[in-house]
Amino acid sequence: MSTDLKYKRVLLKLSGECLAGEEPYGICPAVLSRIAAEIKEIHDLGVEIGIVVGGGNIFRGVEGVTSQGIDRAQADYMGMLATVINGMALQGALENLGCYTRLMSAIEMKEVAEPFIQRRAVRHLEKGRVVIFAAGTGSPFFTTDTAAALRATQTGADALFKATDVDGVFDKDPRLSDDARRFERLKYIDVLNRDLKVMDSTAITLSKDQHIPIIVFNVDAPGNIKRAIMGEVIGTTVE
Repeated sequence: MSTDLKYKRVLLKLSGECLAGEEPYGICPAVLSRIAAEIKEIHDLGVEIGIVVGGGNIFRGVEGVTSQGIDRAQADYMGMLATVINGMALQGALENLGCYTRLMSAIEMKEVAEPFIQRRAVRHLEKGRVVIFAAGTGSPFFTTDTAAALRATQTGADALFKATDVDGVFDKDPRLSDDARRFERLKYIDVLNRDLKVMDSTAITLSKDQHIPIIVFNVDAPGNIKRAIMGEVIGTTVE
């Protein structure tokens, strides 16, 4: 373990859109390989890493689906299956680099993933394996943001890192407003009161109750994962 590391065990939340890169949907091989290489780099430093991956690059727009008559719970399960596909892709990319991993699913599918068991997940981390958590919480009506906060709590993570496509948390959407202002630090209650859309309110509340800091940063900038792990001030810290 490097003495320069600020965090020993972390939970990294990757959106499905991160894996799509510039493509409208699907998985971009170049982006997948780059992210896997960055994860391996910090893993080689001695950091214990859990990952929750979203599925928005494969299935998104629950509201649109439900408007067509598909039950909301059914639509959520469809999204969970999309996260398993992304988890398998990330697992393959990491193992191609020689990084030992375990894919754990909140929905049992023993042919492709282990069932999520808290003690087993912690043991994998202690043994130096990267653990990828797929299928969200396993229950409908909860987002992968909430799943990330839950898995961070269950594994005793020192921090929750949310990788996005913008440079942190802003007072308005920086993609739509040139005068958007980035926050360097925020309190959990400020995020909730101002409805800043960092993560959903359930995830923020759980992180607040468990005193887990949330670091929001731009994963599209090469090296940012390592910078965040090393404690550099990038993006926005919610604590």
